[in-house]
Amino acid sequence: MSLAVIEQIFYFVLVLGVLITFHEFGHFWVARRCGVRVLRFSIGFGPALLRWRDRRDTEFVIALLPLGGYVKMLDEREGEVPPAELIHAFNRRPVGQRIATVAAGPLANFVLAILAYWVVFFHGIQGVMPVVSGVAPGSVAAAAGLQPGEEIVAVDGTETPTVQILGERLVRRLGDSGTIRFAVRAPDSDVVRESSAELSRWDVDPDAPDPIGDLGLTLYRPPVPAVAAAVQPDSPAAAAGLQPGDRIVSADGQPIADWEAWVDYVRARPGRPMSVVVERDGQPFSLEMTPRSVVEGEQVYGQVGMAAAGVEWPEEYRREVRFGPLQSLVRGAGSTWDTSVMIVQSIGRMLVGDISVRHLSGPITIAKVAGASAQYGLVSLLQFMALLSVSLGVLNLLPIPVLDGGHLLYYGIEAVRGKPLSEHVQELGYRIGLFLVIGLMLLALYNDFLRL
Repeated sequence: MSLAVIEQIFYFVLVLGVLITFHEFGHFWVARRCGVRVLRFSIGFGPALLRWRDRRDTEFVIALLPLGGYVKMLDEREGEVPPAELIHAFNRRPVGQRIATVAAGPLANFVLAILAYWVVFFHGIQGVMPVVSGVAPGSVAAAAGLQPGEEIVAVDGTETPTVQILGERLVRRLGDSGTIRFAVRAPDSDVVRESSAELSRWDVDPDAPDPIGDLGLTLYRPPVPAVAAAVQPDSPAAAAGLQPGDRIVSADGQPIADWEAWVDYVRARPGRPMSVVVERDGQPFSLEMTPRSVVEGEQVYGQVGMAAAGVEWPEEYRREVRFGPLQSLVRGAGSTWDTSVMIVQSIGRMLVGDISVRHLSGPITIAKVAGASAQYGLVSLLQFMALLSVSLGVLNLLPIPVLDGGHLLYYGIEAVRGKPLSEHVQELGYRIGLFLVIGLMLLALYNDFLRL
């Protein structure tokens, strides 16, 4: 198992462990305050790795499989309860207290998201300004009249100071139809002009989501020199004698201006020998190199096994979004609300077919994104954790039996009717809910394997 995979698993377990702990603690904390006796608080399923009891005889467990958790409460539906303990049984508590106990789990996830966003906004988000460098003909960006050199300062009335925030705003329009509004500013100008275009069930490739590119936009990035930062062992580049620090000057007599031009040239020549001139310590060298063929689906492209050197962004393109403690809290609550609305809208659009179900992701994709987020630092990891926490809270509130939202649905009906639904109806609902949840999990796993 590679180090990268180990890191992905570690951060997946870390993020999921924090989310599950917060969720289950919400149930646990409210249950105790409602006088319900909690028998077990478990993080994970399967064999126990750690086990202890507190002074109220609640058993705390950390189990082997970190894919969920549960709070087991005293309940007559799950076993005989001594008469003296009936007052502490969950099923004997007033329906309002049962609703509060069940709702506390998802609400805890929203609180965690607010706290994570608060840290992010207070610490500051570093990024680069979104400046247009190219517009694809016939695209939404072209219809909006966006021009190279303009900075996109807002989308649909919301500021987009960095490329990351621009991408987040565009994601909220996936599967949507109607007008998308841009505010842009020309170089060296304070004048902001408004423009717009129409969307029609706009979607992106689920396997390689790029909302900015799919809108027809190419954003400015500093040219990366065609310099080898690293050379993979046993690669065509290594076999040709390429060394770290070498700069590609030309290939088959054609000048190579930058890294992008070099990549395009190599990708177009799988299995075809190339005569490459490189510069090393100021001296030119000629190398013979044959890109290996890489197959992705129906596409075959060339690859030589070298990595690009990093490049510094000009200072005038750098941006930092930072707020004070109170503003950060307000922004955190607002981001949690906006993300919740986006997830609910996305679910609705997926149900009616405006968004592909291939956007559903399972534990494999989550693990990969968790590992990638951690590589970019604490802020990136916290942003991912906040998004996942909101997702967990929203999904658990869906009115599907076996989820918290299903329990809330049953208790809401009981509050209106004055008596609970029959056990037969509830059992039928749980079976249907279990079928739906397992089906969604299998679909998400299937999508994960397709992406692999």
